[in-house]
Amino acid sequence: MVQSRPDWLKVKMPGGDRYNRIKARARELRLHTVCEEARCPNVGECWGGGTATFMVLGDTCTRGCRFCAVMTARNPAPPDAAEPANLADAIAEMELDFVVVTSVNRDDLPDQGAGHFAACITASRARSPRTLVEVLIPDLRGDTALLDVILAARPDVLAHNVETVPRLQAPVRDPRASWAQSLSILAHAKTRGALTKTSIQIGHGESEAEVLAAMKELRAIDVDFLTLGQYLRPTPSHLAVTEFVTPEVFARYEAAGLAQGFRYVASGPLVRSSYKAGEYFMRDFIRARSAAPQGEA
Repeated sequence: MVQSRPDWLKVKMPGGDRYNRIKARARELRLHTVCEEARCPNVGECWGGGTATFMVLGDTCTRGCRFCAVMTARNPAPPDAAEPANLADAIAEMELDFVVVTSVNRDDLPDQGAGHFAACITASRARSPRTLVEVLIPDLRGDTALLDVILAARPDVLAHNVETVPRLQAPVRDPRASWAQSLSILAHAKTRGALTKTSIQIGHGESEAEVLAAMKELRAIDVDFLTLGQYLRPTPSHLAVTEFVTPEVFARYEAAGLAQGFRYVASGPLVRSSYKAGEYFMRDFIRARSAAPQGEA
């Protein structure tokens, strides 16, 4: 079992005025951030630079993926009806150009939270019409009608994470998740004209050939954006890290992804699905596409 982290995975403790302001304001508005809930190693860098990923629908998930630090329960508290408005207030106050809105799984809700996602997008559009909105959604148990509810609110990017290669879905993710179900969500979003994005964790025991094969399947359904990052064990009760993959291997994944045709690939030990550099690229790409004459996008 791998015990100690190599030097390339060591980061500074978060802090600074802007970090503290974002943290305090999120508390005041009763907002949760995946940056904290998932113990992201980039929280200091991103919050210090004015980037944050908000987690809606509460802080308790109905699933139990073995890599995830978020709390789990069969019947979490009901969603906060004021959350879409509070989220929109926070986005406006922070003057964000690009915001990521994600959530826990809510298998307990009749619409699995799709309507709440749509309300969050709509509220953000009303308060901050120039802010680009990426939504990082659960798999909705493969229900494309619920996905259409979210897509009707016009997110700028529809993200859903496959998390790992096909062979390792069962030991890594909750039994209700699967590679095929995740691909069906991404493929349906593409049929509706959405820009799509996904993420793969590295370090669960996958081979390099399996990662490249998974990337090829994602390109086959025209996924636009891809991130790959090192899995880090949040607590001793979670899935152990099989391998700390070197930056050189991540660089090979990035080159291979770009060669396969992804519009953008962020690949590195500390890269996460909501990654600041990726958001900058997508912001510029989306605005350039919107400004292009009809037929040239």
